[in-house]
Amino acid sequence: MKIVIATDAWEPQVNGVVRTLGKTAETLRMFGHDVQVIHPGFFRTIPCPTYPSIRLALFPGDGVAKSLEAWVPDAVHVATEGPIGHAARRWCLKHNRSFTTSFHTQFPEYIHARAPIPLNWTYSYLRHFHGPAVRTMVPTQTQIDVLANRQFGHLALWSRGVDTNIFQPHERSAFDLPGPILMYMGRVAVEKNIEAFLKLKTPGTKVVVGDGPDLEKLKAQYPGAHYFGAKFGEELARYVSCADVFVFPSRTDTFEVVLLEAMACGVPVAAYPVTGPVDVIDNGRTGILDEDLDVAVQSALTLNRADCIETAQCFTWERCTRQFETHLAFGAVE
Repeated sequence: MKIVIATDAWEPQVNGVVRTLGKTAETLRMFGHDVQVIHPGFFRTIPCPTYPSIRLALFPGDGVAKSLEAWVPDAVHVATEGPIGHAARRWCLKHNRSFTTSFHTQFPEYIHARAPIPLNWTYSYLRHFHGPAVRTMVPTQTQIDVLANRQFGHLALWSRGVDTNIFQPHERSAFDLPGPILMYMGRVAVEKNIEAFLKLKTPGTKVVVGDGPDLEKLKAQYPGAHYFGAKFGEELARYVSCADVFVFPSRTDTFEVVLLEAMACGVPVAAYPVTGPVDVIDNGRTGILDEDLDVAVQSALTLNRADCIETAQCFTWERCTRQFETHLAFGAVE
């Protein structure tokens, strides 16, 4: 089967959406499908306002249309709501083609964290964007319930996976720092609420692994933490394995693959009881969810690392890619 994935999020961006789409395309090819990804690398780009490391395609409409017409896909998946996603959606509507979409992040909350735009406005726009899709794939049941309450329709569960060949326990020797090691791993951006992590009172050493637009500001404001920049692959797994607790302070994520990556390395999670963590963390076994993040961290320090590994191994890319495959739409709109 010929599948096109149209996305505004792609390498060299480093985030959960890029990892998810990349692993999904790779696994679909392993299943025998012919997959083309239409991404910003094919176009002239401009920096995204407030987040210059993300490049947005400039006027990609003709290029997206030519790719779709040349490829003649059996299924089109519109992964994001940016310029490329809009162009692919527009082509499908013009040609009466069925397509699917996906909802990766709490985009309205991200926007609201950067600009005083009412959430209802952004959710209305997203409802319009996803409305014509045969299915909108969502990573957790909790997020499905949130969107259903906002009158989104045709929602379907598409979970996430972790590569346990890379993310597995490694020797805990990467840091010569006093313990316990409290780690945040991921994008360093305002919507991740990293200051809640950096303000923790729990004794130990705070470590930030990742890059993003807020990195230099946080370094200046919280010099007592240790900042190691972005790491990848096995090197990242070695860093994560050294943590005693993975602290996830975000309140605006839908799943976050980093939760699985930390657990696969044997690291329990401390997080707020919000969408994403509540669907991934077995509270009291693989992590602690509490509105008091210090309480969550202190309790997570007592958890069994083996339980984290066992749970993470249930989340495979093969399993969630089969979900994706099942939800795809074909042919003309009925």
